[in-house]
Amino acid sequence: MKKILPIGVQSFLSIRTEKNYYYVDKTKFVKILSDYGKYYFLSRPRRFGKSLFLDTLRQAFLGKRELFKGLYLYDNWDWDKKHPVIHISFGKGNYKTQEDLKLSIEEMFLSLQKDYSISLSYPTRKGKLEEAIRVLADKYNSPVVVLVDEYDKPILDAIDNLDNAYENREILKDFYSPLKDLDPYLKLVFLTGVSRFSKVSIFSGLNQLRDITLSKEFSTICGYTQKELETVFEDQLVEFDKDEVKNWYNGYNWLGEPVYNPFDILLLFAEKSFKPYWFETGTPSFLMRLLKNRKFYIPNLENLEVGEEMLSSIDLEKIFPENLLFQTGYLTIKGSQKRGARTVFALTYPNLEVRMSFNDSFLTYVLPDEIAVEAQSTELNLYAYLQEGNLEALRDSLKSLFASIPYDWYRKNDIDSYEGFYASVVYALFNGAGIKTIAEDTTNKGRIDLSAFVEDKIYILEFKVVDKPSDNPLKQIKEKKYYEKYLSEGKEIYIVGIEFSKEDKNIVSFCYEKVS
Repeated sequence: MKKILPIGVQSFLSIRTEKNYYYVDKTKFVKILSDYGKYYFLSRPRRFGKSLFLDTLRQAFLGKRELFKGLYLYDNWDWDKKHPVIHISFGKGNYKTQEDLKLSIEEMFLSLQKDYSISLSYPTRKGKLEEAIRVLADKYNSPVVVLVDEYDKPILDAIDNLDNAYENREILKDFYSPLKDLDPYLKLVFLTGVSRFSKVSIFSGLNQLRDITLSKEFSTICGYTQKELETVFEDQLVEFDKDEVKNWYNGYNWLGEPVYNPFDILLLFAEKSFKPYWFETGTPSFLMRLLKNRKFYIPNLENLEVGEEMLSSIDLEKIFPENLLFQTGYLTIKGSQKRGARTVFALTYPNLEVRMSFNDSFLTYVLPDEIAVEAQSTELNLYAYLQEGNLEALRDSLKSLFASIPYDWYRKNDIDSYEGFYASVVYALFNGAGIKTIAEDTTNKGRIDLSAFVEDKIYILEFKVVDKPSDNPLKQIKEKKYYEKYLSEGKEIYIVGIEFSKEDKNIVSFCYEKVS
């Protein structure tokens, strides 16, 4: 019987009963969670299988043994013990105002009362949650499992209006508050979301909540590992180059084995084409505005070093781009090292899909609307220019793009104080075009601003913003011999010096030489 790709299916029950769906067995994590803890929190980017895993937990604790036949949990679970489950999901709907959120919670309680044939009389939302837990525990003579999916969505939906986001945060804080005092009535509490808002701001008092987001033991709880991809989807993978699939979609890492985003893989196999499927499901407009307002130097995203506190949690009062980039999946962990008593994490793009699409999106938001189309046109030609070694065409294309930006736009957006603007735009153009780059490329004599690699050619680029053109923009590259790092590769090497004028808002000097 032909297997079906479970695109968009987030119900474990549906996957195991409706059709012959592919399924990657994650049920060993259900056993681990149940045996070794009680209160858990997990953060993962959108479309990463969080909802499916929560429903897997739900069906296990409800004792639906027949659903697990052939899976790890089937012979490793006490099916005689069943527990009532309160499943709270904010995944559907939009919560831009507190009225939206309040109504949604009331509807959840109406469904809960209907599903379990119980009646709740407490008037407040937190009161109803506490009452529901106590009533269900007494009715079934068994502690209750509480599962919360997309706990943070009501905050993120309203983040463009901080007053509404604050209001939704306070509603959720109040709503979740009973969980801290109901330990005898609870078997397991598991909360998931995209962001890691601090316990103080959301889960006040719930200090026993274990955050497994960066736990190596649970690093593959969501997403597909390389082995899972090659075994479960073996028949699908034969049509593709494994290395290309890996380059496009693998690389998400939470201090363990890197994983693929399931949504990307399922659509790749369905459509038979490499596209940014995951990226296109969300619009990072808030994040892009934050980067622009903070005048962030985009090339730094390629190798960003942060402390553990930057990855741990965020607050509405203090939102840092680095934190949000990691939690939303646009950056991932490349490595970590101890420096004294502190751990430093190196972040980078997880894969080609995110690298290309994120930089495309940055250009759309950072440049004037009327210039975005020209930027895309420039981007489409860049690969060919560098492939051919046609640096004069590259120069003319970049000059034309910057010349088309209205002078008044620079003034209104305070670009004069955005020191990395020009380099960020060029970097984004290169990466949006799918060109392999290394920003701040380290040599034994210093750092190259940008190295670019196109087939048999390597480009060493240096950028400067100047009051007036210099006599020799290539002077630093030549003196420090940055190109020597790549001489042994047997490829054509070009050194390129680009100077941007503060006054003219454009390239005033573009020099290049072929050195090998």
